[in-house]
Amino acid sequence: MSDFPKIQLLAPKRGMPPKHFADLSGEERIAALQELGLPKFSANQIARHYYGKFEADPLAMTDLPENQRQRVKDALFPRLLTPVREVETDDGDTTKTLWRLHDGILLESVLMRYPDRATLCISSQAGCGMACPFCATGQGGLDRNLSTAEIVDQVREAAAKMASEGSRLSNIVFMGMGEPLANYNRVISAVRQITSPNPEGFGISQRNVTVSTVGLAPQIRKLADEGLSCTLAVSLHTPDDELRDELVPMNNRFAVADVLDAARYYAEQTGRRVSIEYALIRDINDHDFRADMLGRKLHDTLGSLVHVNLIPLNPTPGSKWDASPRGRQDEFVRRVIAQGVPCTVRDTKGQEIAAACGQLAAEEKTG
Repeated sequence: MSDFPKIQLLAPKRGMPPKHFADLSGEERIAALQELGLPKFSANQIARHYYGKFEADPLAMTDLPENQRQRVKDALFPRLLTPVREVETDDGDTTKTLWRLHDGILLESVLMRYPDRATLCISSQAGCGMACPFCATGQGGLDRNLSTAEIVDQVREAAAKMASEGSRLSNIVFMGMGEPLANYNRVISAVRQITSPNPEGFGISQRNVTVSTVGLAPQIRKLADEGLSCTLAVSLHTPDDELRDELVPMNNRFAVADVLDAARYYAEQTGRRVSIEYALIRDINDHDFRADMLGRKLHDTLGSLVHVNLIPLNPTPGSKWDASPRGRQDEFVRRVIAQGVPCTVRDTKGQEIAAACGQLAAEEKTG
């Protein structure tokens, strides 16, 4: 096996942003506003603007005392995300945004519009420490965890964009930059704000929120006990430990059996079907025997509470990794289904705009 970068479980010391309204609990918001001389009910007023109207500038919150709006802005609404580039494809249906954070770190989110829904793919870390060699973000390493508000504000920005188009944001997938379960507490706080009804949150259905992971088994079990009904997506990419040690270095800590056992626990606790993400890579993990093995293992472990989401690899520039040909893809799907496990191919929106996570940030850095 090749030598790959070490997994970074802890972010390097980079500056977290100043505290934002979305970082605070209800009690902390009240306390912070009382320090500014505002009454308790101001917290609810501001929340209705932020989560209900997608407004992050207190100067526009006209039900706050005019002489206090700037103080509220300075104390609780630092600018978190500054757009650097925005590119569109699919006749404008897909928008990828590159953001710059307060410390200069780059971040990406992708908004995908479909006839029946609008899905936002968000990042949970700046960079990623999981070191998967076929992933553009993994190749760049980990800068730092995102704050809760940096995660939540990606959603607010997209919701505001959809509202300006006369539509609404309906689905959230934590499949952008980073390993969500390596930033566990902030991701859970963000999920609760995304799904709580206004004024506590944006009111997006928990069933329309997907949290992905490369397979941090203890955190999967912890997530199962949170009382949420989100979809769990496990980036498996191969059913055998020998290859997965190479493709997903975290497998050296949590083997395939450990990951699938934790996924079964999640399915049992939540009653939700687990999504198995499988990036199909030419001549690497697209063999007939791996399709058969994948189907058998999933059927034996998860029964009917599993679905395979096959992803045609979006190659990064200069990479040796390439997508499997269509015929190989179709045969892989057929073999998984033959084992009694549903398997579909993900719709590949945004191919021509560096859609693979981390590509825009990498391009900006190398400029």
